[in-house]
Amino acid sequence: MSVDLSQFHQVFFEESHEGLDTMESALLNLDVAEIESETINEIFRAAHSIKGGSGTFGFNEIADFTHVVETLLDLIRSDQFVMQTEHVELFLKSVDCIRSMINQLEADEAVDTSTAKDLKRQFEAVLAGDAGPAAESDSGTKVAETQTTENSSGWDIYFKPDVDVLKTGNEPLRMFRELAEMGTVAVSANTENVPSFSEMDPESCYLSWNIQLEGDASEASVREVFEWVIDDAELTVTPIAQSSPESKPAEAEPLAELDNTAEVPAAKAVAKPTKKDSKPESSSIRVGTDKVDSLINMVGELVITQSMLGELGRDFSIDRLPRLMEGLEQLNNHTRELQESVMRIRMLPISFAFSRFPRLVHDMSKSLGKKVELELTGEQTELDKTVMERIGDPLVHLVRNSLDHGIEMPEHRLAQGKDEMGKITLNAFHQGGNIVIQIIDDGAGLNRDRILEKAIEKGLVSAQDKLADEQIYDLVFKPGFSTAAEITDISGRGVGMDVVRRNIQELNGSVEVESHPGEGSVFTIRLPLTLAILDGQLIRVGEHVYIFPLVSIVESIQSYDQMIHRVSSGCDVLRLREEYVPIVRLWDIFNNKPDSEALEDGLLVVVEGDNMKIAVLVDDLLAQQQVVIKSLQDNYRSVEGISGATILGDGTVSLILDISGLIKLAGVNRNDYKKAPAQDDTRAA
Repeated sequence: MSVDLSQFHQVFFEESHEGLDTMESALLNLDVAEIESETINEIFRAAHSIKGGSGTFGFNEIADFTHVVETLLDLIRSDQFVMQTEHVELFLKSVDCIRSMINQLEADEAVDTSTAKDLKRQFEAVLAGDAGPAAESDSGTKVAETQTTENSSGWDIYFKPDVDVLKTGNEPLRMFRELAEMGTVAVSANTENVPSFSEMDPESCYLSWNIQLEGDASEASVREVFEWVIDDAELTVTPIAQSSPESKPAEAEPLAELDNTAEVPAAKAVAKPTKKDSKPESSSIRVGTDKVDSLINMVGELVITQSMLGELGRDFSIDRLPRLMEGLEQLNNHTRELQESVMRIRMLPISFAFSRFPRLVHDMSKSLGKKVELELTGEQTELDKTVMERIGDPLVHLVRNSLDHGIEMPEHRLAQGKDEMGKITLNAFHQGGNIVIQIIDDGAGLNRDRILEKAIEKGLVSAQDKLADEQIYDLVFKPGFSTAAEITDISGRGVGMDVVRRNIQELNGSVEVESHPGEGSVFTIRLPLTLAILDGQLIRVGEHVYIFPLVSIVESIQSYDQMIHRVSSGCDVLRLREEYVPIVRLWDIFNNKPDSEALEDGLLVVVEGDNMKIAVLVDDLLAQQQVVIKSLQDNYRSVEGISGATILGDGTVSLILDISGLIKLAGVNRNDYKKAPAQDDTRAA
């Protein structure tokens, strides 16, 4: 019976990505002047696992390329090759190449091997020509011996696997077939240890083999065939030229005469996978056993409480009311704790998001000619998996921005009395019910005057406006804003920072900047720990109850006649201190019947979204509470102005409002309300 290996592909992809991350991290932390053996062994093991897995599943493009990478790593870890800085860069490129090929396999696309072939030629050139430096070291003898023995006409091989080799999924016949691809192979089996039939275990291996391989294969390639069982086997590889006649296999049987028609599961493992109709999405998540144990414990408590309430319900009388109330309170507590336990299962340390940045800083600082150190703190701070996946791109843009605009060139830093090595810090910590992520650099800081000049030039603010430093720095998040002197592949096109803020706001978060000229900048992102639960403000319009995300609310006020003005476009605005905020009537947008249509009879809730504020007219403010978000798109369809729905305690459905969508539905133009139009203000009727 053959096994469908495609069911294991996703596990291989995920483990390969983890292995590549391990390789990349170790390479970036590698000091070529003092290479630690454990670091090289860690890189080698990751490459070895990827090569073995890809070979097993028939992903030969990856296996062939990783083989040459592994060969050089093996020489380095056995002190037969001296590693240089340029070789680290070559290994990093190989990590990118393998990652790209795995991504293509995940997407069921044809694997592009052009980069792999180019890098493979570079590795082969290094193996052929750059091994010389090692000859001057103590390991030079090893190199010379290897080169001498590899010129022999073949190898005599003695192979005795552990008795349990078949139970681990390894098949000797498959190894012999791999040897046959290197030259002419003759095999003889030693059967002296085979027990009688009655004592034989069909899953055990009692044989050993003498193998003669004729050809120009290297010893390393021969040993590589047995690498999966090397720790649980006796293996001797001797050049034919140096072996004694007694050691050669007697009456060797040609491999071609072996029975290759038998079912061999391990041999089938190298078959090409069947193409799937569609790529399965990665939806797995690793969960610590402590979280699972906590969940199981809470379910047990819930079952006990349910049993108690069920018992009370059988012969209920009024004197049992106190026990019923007590049981309901326990049920409420257990349900809340169960909810928290389930939510913790989706929580992952932010190190998963931070892991991409050492490589990003390494590559960008090199291309920019800058010296930059990256410091990661708070890596074990946890947040929801969905939030983590969606915050990655905004973080990348902010780090790139700090590298390009913030950190100065080494000579400029030295001239200012700074260390030539700049520093970027990624910090994460919990604050209340949110996670705070900071991107801190010790660079030049934001140029206040330059930002203000550009903002005036683009008409974002007026030359007469008196803005605080915080307001000026906040202008960098305006659409199309850039102070770059020239356009590069990194920055200068005026796109990105506004997208960063919009993406963060879509996660019900916020971003702000603090800067000190000559000292550096701090970008602070605040995000909810999860997107499944929302802190909301319930509001009422007529008979309908809606929910505003609490993080979007600036303030709520009772409207007064003297605070309301009408601009020339015919829209009503609220004068809120020194700015005019457009008023949006929620009942008008959703075609509801309010308690009263008069502005002075309602409440105005000032909310912020899409980089602007609006004042939403409602009839009443109700309670604040945590709500569980239900996707409207999955259960109905996408509705503009609505981000989701929830079920309230009384069983009714309440819609969660999307501020950006409300602004679009109301047709509000941000440019109409940049400043107070004193000459046009006419009190609204």
